[in-house]
Amino acid sequence: MPGRGDGTVRRTDAAPTRLPMTYVLPLRWHSDGGLAELTDHLRWLADRVEVLVVDGSPADLYARHAEAWRGLVRHLPPDPGERGLNGKVLGVRTGVRAAGHEQVVIADDDVRYDEAALTAVHRLLGRADLVRPQNYFDPLPWHAWWDTGRTLLNRALGADYPGTLAVRRSTFLAMGGYDPDVLFENLELIRTVRAYHGTEAAPAWLYVRRLPPDAAQFRRQRVRQAYDDLAQPARLLTALAVLPVLAAAVASRRFGLLLGAVAGVVALAETGRRRAAGRHVFPPTTALAAPLWLLERGACSWLALAQRFLVGGVRYHDTRIRHAANPAPHTRAILHFLSGQNV
Repeated sequence: MPGRGDGTVRRTDAAPTRLPMTYVLPLRWHSDGGLAELTDHLRWLADRVEVLVVDGSPADLYARHAEAWRGLVRHLPPDPGERGLNGKVLGVRTGVRAAGHEQVVIADDDVRYDEAALTAVHRLLGRADLVRPQNYFDPLPWHAWWDTGRTLLNRALGADYPGTLAVRRSTFLAMGGYDPDVLFENLELIRTVRAYHGTEAAPAWLYVRRLPPDAAQFRRQRVRQAYDDLAQPARLLTALAVLPVLAAAVASRRFGLLLGAVAGVVALAETGRRRAAGRHVFPPTTALAAPLWLLERGACSWLALAQRFLVGGVRYHDTRIRHAANPAPHTRAILHFLSGQNV
Protein backbone atom coordinates (compact mmCIF):
# COMPACT_ATOMS: atom_id res chain seq x y z
CA MET A 1 0.00 0.00 0.00
CA PRO A 2 1.58 3.32 -0.98
CA GLY A 3 2.59 5.52 1.92
CA ARG A 4 2.15 2.87 4.61
CA GLY A 5 4.98 2.61 7.16
CA ASP A 6 6.04 -0.85 8.36
CA GLY A 7 8.10 0.11 11.41
CA THR A 8 11.47 -0.16 9.69
CA VAL A 9 13.79 2.33 8.06
CA ARG A 10 14.41 1.18 4.52
CA ARG A 11 17.99 1.30 3.30
CA THR A 12 19.12 0.11 -0.10
CA ASP A 13 22.34 0.24 -2.08
CA ALA A 14 20.78 2.65 -4.59
CA ALA A 15 21.13 6.36 -3.96
CA PRO A 16 17.92 7.66 -2.34
CA THR A 17 15.70 10.12 -4.14
CA ARG A 18 16.09 13.61 -2.67
CA LEU A 19 12.80 15.48 -2.26
CA PRO A 20 12.34 19.29 -2.38
CA MET A 21 11.20 19.34 1.23
CA THR A 22 12.38 20.65 4.61
CA TYR A 23 12.02 18.54 7.73
CA VAL A 24 11.65 20.74 10.83
CA LEU A 25 12.33 19.14 14.20
CA PRO A 26 11.59 21.38 17.22
CA LEU A 27 13.63 20.03 20.12
CA ARG A 28 13.96 20.72 23.82
CA TRP A 29 15.84 18.01 25.70
CA HIS A 30 17.03 17.86 29.30
CA SER A 31 18.98 14.62 28.85
CA ASP A 32 20.67 12.94 25.91
CA GLY A 33 19.67 9.33 26.40
CA GLY A 34 18.31 9.05 22.87
CA LEU A 35 20.99 11.08 21.08
CA ALA A 36 22.64 8.21 19.20
CA GLU A 37 19.35 6.81 17.90
CA LEU A 38 18.05 10.23 16.87
CA THR A 39 21.34 11.05 15.15
CA ASP A 40 21.06 7.84 13.13
CA HIS A 41 17.57 8.82 12.00
CA LEU A 42 18.66 12.37 11.16
CA ARG A 43 21.49 10.94 9.06
CA TRP A 44 18.96 8.83 7.16
CA LEU A 45 16.66 11.83 6.67
CA ALA A 46 19.49 14.12 5.54
CA ASP A 47 20.08 11.90 2.50
CA ARG A 48 16.49 12.52 1.40
CA VAL A 49 15.37 16.00 2.53
CA GLU A 50 16.72 19.20 4.03
CA VAL A 51 16.74 18.73 7.82
CA LEU A 52 16.49 21.65 10.21
CA VAL A 53 16.63 21.12 14.00
CA VAL A 54 15.43 24.07 16.09
CA ASP A 55 17.02 23.29 19.43
CA GLY A 56 15.80 24.93 22.63
CA SER A 57 17.83 22.64 24.90
CA PRO A 58 20.04 24.04 27.69
CA ALA A 59 23.42 25.39 26.58
CA ASP A 60 25.48 22.31 27.45
CA LEU A 61 23.15 19.98 25.56
CA TYR A 62 22.87 22.41 22.66
CA ALA A 63 26.68 22.36 22.32
CA ARG A 64 26.72 18.56 22.42
CA HIS A 65 24.05 18.42 19.72
CA ALA A 66 25.94 20.92 17.59
CA GLU A 67 29.01 18.67 17.74
CA ALA A 68 27.05 15.51 16.94
CA TRP A 69 25.17 17.05 14.01
CA ARG A 70 27.85 19.27 12.48
CA GLY A 71 27.75 18.89 8.69
CA LEU A 72 24.67 16.67 8.94
CA VAL A 73 21.72 19.03 9.50
CA ARG A 74 21.02 22.73 9.97
CA HIS A 75 21.06 23.27 13.73
CA LEU A 76 19.88 26.56 15.23
CA PRO A 77 18.23 27.93 18.38
CA PRO A 78 14.67 29.31 18.46
CA ASP A 79 14.47 32.91 17.29
CA PRO A 80 14.96 35.05 20.42
CA GLY A 81 12.46 37.52 18.99
CA GLU A 82 9.68 34.94 19.29
CA ARG A 83 7.49 35.17 22.38
CA GLY A 84 5.02 32.62 23.70
CA LEU A 85 4.35 29.95 26.31
CA ASN A 86 4.60 26.90 24.06
CA GLY A 87 8.24 26.29 23.20
CA LYS A 88 7.40 23.78 20.48
CA VAL A 89 5.38 26.40 18.59
CA LEU A 90 8.25 28.88 18.88
CA GLY A 91 10.54 26.24 17.40
CA VAL A 92 8.12 25.52 14.57
CA ARG A 93 7.67 29.20 13.74
CA THR A 94 11.47 29.63 13.65
CA GLY A 95 11.94 26.50 11.55
CA VAL A 96 9.27 27.18 8.95
CA ARG A 97 10.59 30.69 8.42
CA ALA A 98 14.15 29.34 7.97
CA ALA A 99 13.09 26.44 5.71
CA GLY A 100 14.61 26.34 2.27
CA HIS A 101 11.65 24.65 0.58
CA GLU A 102 7.93 25.27 0.11
CA GLN A 103 7.02 21.85 1.51
CA VAL A 104 7.71 21.52 5.24
CA VAL A 105 7.32 18.47 7.47
CA ILE A 106 7.00 19.27 11.18
CA ALA A 107 7.74 16.32 13.46
CA ASP A 108 8.36 15.57 17.13
CA ASP A 109 11.60 13.91 18.13
CA ASP A 110 9.93 10.50 18.51
CA VAL A 111 8.50 10.39 14.96
CA ARG A 112 10.23 8.09 12.47
CA TYR A 113 9.28 8.59 8.83
CA ASP A 114 10.19 6.05 6.19
CA GLU A 115 10.75 6.74 2.50
CA ALA A 116 7.22 5.78 1.43
CA ALA A 117 5.66 8.18 3.95
CA LEU A 118 7.93 11.08 2.95
CA THR A 119 7.06 10.52 -0.71
CA ALA A 120 3.33 10.37 0.06
CA VAL A 121 3.49 13.63 2.03
CA HIS A 122 5.38 15.27 -0.85
CA ARG A 123 2.64 14.26 -3.30
CA LEU A 124 -0.20 15.33 -1.01
CA LEU A 125 1.32 18.76 -0.41
CA GLY A 126 1.09 19.27 -4.13
CA ARG A 127 -2.67 19.76 -3.70
CA ALA A 128 -3.19 20.48 0.02
CA ASP A 129 -2.00 23.20 2.39
CA LEU A 130 -1.75 20.82 5.34
CA VAL A 131 -1.22 17.05 5.56
CA ARG A 132 -2.19 15.10 8.68
CA PRO A 133 -0.61 11.62 8.78
CA GLN A 134 -1.48 8.78 11.14
CA ASN A 135 1.01 7.70 13.82
CA TYR A 136 1.32 4.23 15.27
CA PHE A 137 3.58 3.01 18.08
CA ASP A 138 6.40 0.56 17.44
CA PRO A 139 7.53 -1.02 19.73
CA LEU A 140 4.33 -1.47 21.72
CA PRO A 141 4.92 -1.67 25.50
CA TRP A 142 1.87 -1.77 27.77
CA HIS A 143 1.43 1.99 27.98
CA ALA A 144 1.68 2.43 24.19
CA TRP A 145 -0.90 -0.35 23.82
CA TRP A 146 -3.11 1.55 26.28
CA ASP A 147 -2.79 4.85 24.39
CA THR A 148 -3.47 3.12 21.07
CA GLY A 149 -7.05 2.76 22.32
CA ARG A 150 -7.35 6.53 21.92
CA THR A 151 -5.89 6.38 18.43
CA LEU A 152 -8.38 3.75 17.28
CA LEU A 153 -11.39 5.64 18.63
CA ASN A 154 -10.19 8.81 16.90
CA ARG A 155 -9.80 6.89 13.63
CA ALA A 156 -13.29 5.45 13.93
CA LEU A 157 -14.84 8.87 14.52
CA GLY A 158 -12.72 10.93 12.12
CA ALA A 159 -8.95 11.38 12.27
CA ASP A 160 -6.29 11.10 14.96
CA TYR A 161 -3.98 13.89 16.13
CA PRO A 162 -0.43 12.79 15.26
CA GLY A 163 2.96 14.02 16.40
CA THR A 164 3.66 15.26 12.88
CA LEU A 165 2.02 17.56 10.36
CA ALA A 166 3.17 18.90 7.00
CA VAL A 167 2.42 22.36 5.63
CA ARG A 168 3.11 24.61 2.70
CA ARG A 169 5.53 27.28 3.87
CA SER A 170 3.80 30.02 1.86
CA THR A 171 0.46 29.24 3.50
CA PHE A 172 2.02 29.17 6.97
CA LEU A 173 3.68 32.56 6.50
CA ALA A 174 0.68 34.15 4.79
CA MET A 175 -1.67 33.22 7.64
CA GLY A 176 0.77 34.56 10.24
CA GLY A 177 1.81 31.25 11.78
CA TYR A 178 -0.25 30.07 14.72
CA ASP A 179 -0.80 30.99 18.37
CA PRO A 180 2.21 30.16 20.60
CA ASP A 181 0.22 30.50 23.85
CA VAL A 182 -1.89 27.33 23.62
CA LEU A 183 -1.22 23.75 24.75
CA PHE A 184 -2.72 21.68 21.92
CA GLU A 185 -0.50 23.07 19.21
CA ASN A 186 -1.38 20.55 16.49
CA LEU A 187 -5.10 21.24 16.79
CA GLU A 188 -4.31 24.97 16.79
CA LEU A 189 -2.32 24.68 13.55
CA ILE A 190 -5.09 22.62 11.92
CA ARG A 191 -7.77 25.13 12.96
CA THR A 192 -5.66 28.05 11.81
CA VAL A 193 -5.19 26.56 8.33
CA ARG A 194 -8.92 25.87 8.12
CA ALA A 195 -9.75 29.43 9.21
CA TYR A 196 -7.44 30.69 6.47
CA HIS A 197 -9.53 28.58 4.05
CA GLY A 198 -6.59 26.29 3.43
CA THR A 199 -7.11 22.71 2.29
CA GLU A 200 -6.37 19.74 4.54
CA ALA A 201 -5.56 16.12 3.66
CA ALA A 202 -5.92 13.53 6.45
CA PRO A 203 -5.42 10.15 4.72
CA ALA A 204 -6.09 7.30 7.15
CA TRP A 205 -3.64 5.13 5.18
CA LEU A 206 -0.60 7.38 5.65
CA TYR A 207 1.11 5.57 8.53
CA VAL A 208 4.18 7.03 10.24
CA ARG A 209 5.94 5.16 13.00
CA ARG A 210 6.32 6.75 16.44
CA LEU A 211 8.53 5.64 19.31
CA PRO A 212 6.64 5.27 22.60
CA PRO A 213 7.61 7.38 25.63
CA ASP A 214 8.89 5.61 28.71
CA ALA A 215 6.30 4.62 31.29
CA ALA A 216 7.17 7.49 33.64
CA GLN A 217 6.67 10.09 30.90
CA PHE A 218 3.42 8.41 29.90
CA ARG A 219 2.11 8.78 33.45
CA ARG A 220 3.14 12.44 33.60
CA GLN A 221 1.23 13.16 30.38
CA ARG A 222 -2.18 11.83 31.43
CA VAL A 223 -3.79 14.97 32.82
CA ARG A 224 -2.00 17.24 30.35
CA GLN A 225 -3.37 15.26 27.41
CA ALA A 226 -6.85 15.32 28.94
CA TYR A 227 -6.52 19.10 29.16
CA ASP A 228 -6.46 19.17 25.35
CA ASP A 229 -10.16 18.29 25.38
CA LEU A 230 -10.98 21.70 26.84
CA ALA A 231 -10.62 22.91 23.25
CA GLN A 232 -13.20 20.36 22.05
CA PRO A 233 -16.40 20.72 24.11
CA ALA A 234 -18.19 17.65 22.75
CA ARG A 235 -15.24 15.41 23.59
CA LEU A 236 -14.88 17.04 26.99
CA LEU A 237 -18.55 16.54 27.90
CA THR A 238 -18.37 12.91 26.78
CA ALA A 239 -15.30 12.29 28.91
CA LEU A 240 -16.79 14.06 31.95
CA ALA A 241 -19.88 11.87 31.67
CA VAL A 242 -17.96 8.59 31.89
CA LEU A 243 -17.55 8.42 35.69
CA PRO A 244 -21.08 9.61 36.58
CA VAL A 245 -22.63 7.15 34.12
CA LEU A 246 -20.44 4.35 35.44
CA ALA A 247 -21.34 5.16 39.05
CA ALA A 248 -25.06 5.28 38.23
CA ALA A 249 -24.92 1.94 36.41
CA VAL A 250 -23.08 0.28 39.30
CA ALA A 251 -25.44 1.78 41.88
CA SER A 252 -28.47 0.48 39.98
CA ARG A 253 -26.75 -2.89 39.35
CA ARG A 254 -27.19 -2.55 35.61
CA PHE A 255 -24.14 -4.69 34.85
CA GLY A 256 -25.52 -5.93 31.57
CA LEU A 257 -25.70 -2.33 30.38
CA LEU A 258 -22.09 -1.83 31.41
CA LEU A 259 -20.95 -4.93 29.53
CA GLY A 260 -22.85 -3.76 26.48
CA ALA A 261 -21.20 -0.33 26.67
CA VAL A 262 -17.75 -1.91 26.95
CA ALA A 263 -18.46 -4.15 23.97
CA GLY A 264 -19.67 -1.14 21.99
CA VAL A 265 -16.48 0.81 22.71
CA VAL A 266 -14.35 -2.18 21.69
CA ALA A 267 -16.36 -2.57 18.47
CA LEU A 268 -15.94 1.11 17.68
CA ALA A 269 -12.18 0.86 18.25
CA GLU A 270 -12.04 -2.23 16.05
CA THR A 271 -13.70 -0.21 13.29
CA GLY A 272 -10.86 2.30 13.62
CA ARG A 273 -8.28 -0.49 13.62
CA ARG A 274 -9.59 -2.01 10.40
CA ARG A 275 -9.97 1.32 8.60
CA ALA A 276 -7.55 1.79 5.68
CA ALA A 277 -5.82 -1.55 6.39
CA GLY A 278 -4.88 -0.38 9.87
CA ARG A 279 -4.63 -3.98 11.04
CA HIS A 280 -1.16 -4.04 9.45
CA VAL A 281 0.16 -1.60 12.07
CA PHE A 282 -2.32 -1.96 14.95
CA PRO A 283 -2.30 -5.46 16.54
CA PRO A 284 -5.71 -7.10 17.18
CA THR A 285 -5.52 -6.70 20.97
CA THR A 286 -5.24 -2.89 20.76
CA ALA A 287 -9.01 -2.52 20.37
CA LEU A 288 -9.37 -3.99 23.87
CA ALA A 289 -7.45 -0.98 25.25
CA ALA A 290 -10.17 1.49 24.23
CA PRO A 291 -12.49 1.03 27.27
CA LEU A 292 -9.53 1.32 29.65
CA TRP A 293 -8.31 4.48 27.95
CA LEU A 294 -11.83 5.94 28.02
CA LEU A 295 -12.13 5.25 31.75
CA GLU A 296 -8.76 6.91 32.36
CA ARG A 297 -9.73 9.91 30.23
CA GLY A 298 -12.97 10.21 32.20
CA ALA A 299 -11.03 10.55 35.46
CA CYS A 300 -8.28 12.77 34.06
CA SER A 301 -10.77 15.15 32.45
CA TRP A 302 -12.14 16.06 35.89
CA LEU A 303 -8.57 16.67 37.08
CA ALA A 304 -7.85 18.80 34.01
CA LEU A 305 -11.00 20.83 34.60
CA ALA A 306 -9.96 21.37 38.21
CA GLN A 307 -6.53 22.64 37.09
CA ARG A 308 -8.20 25.03 34.68
CA PHE A 309 -10.39 26.67 37.32
CA LEU A 310 -8.35 26.22 40.51
CA VAL A 311 -4.79 26.97 39.40
CA GLY A 312 -5.34 28.74 36.07
CA GLY A 313 -4.04 26.13 33.67
CA VAL A 314 -1.96 23.01 33.19
CA ARG A 315 1.76 22.75 33.95
CA TYR A 316 3.95 22.92 30.85
CA HIS A 317 7.69 22.82 31.60
CA ASP A 318 8.32 25.86 33.81
CA THR A 319 5.02 27.66 33.17
CA ARG A 320 1.28 27.11 33.05
CA ILE A 321 -0.83 27.31 29.92
CA ARG A 322 -4.45 28.33 30.35
CA HIS A 323 -5.89 27.70 26.88
CA ALA A 324 -5.82 24.30 25.16
CA ALA A 325 -6.52 25.94 21.78
CA ASN A 326 -8.45 28.87 20.41
CA PRO A 327 -12.14 28.12 19.72
CA ALA A 328 -12.64 27.40 16.05
CA PRO A 329 -15.12 30.26 15.35
CA HIS A 330 -12.71 32.82 16.77
CA THR A 331 -9.50 31.66 15.10
CA ARG A 332 -9.81 34.24 12.31
CA ALA A 333 -9.61 37.07 14.86
CA ILE A 334 -6.49 35.49 16.30
CA LEU A 335 -4.97 35.38 12.82
CA HIS A 336 -5.49 39.08 12.29
CA PHE A 337 -3.66 39.75 15.54
CA LEU A 338 -0.81 37.35 14.74
CA SER A 339 -0.32 38.76 11.26
CA GLY A 340 1.04 41.93 12.83
CA GLN A 341 3.68 39.96 14.76
CA ASN A 342 7.13 38.79 13.71
CA VAL A 343 6.59 35.41 12.01
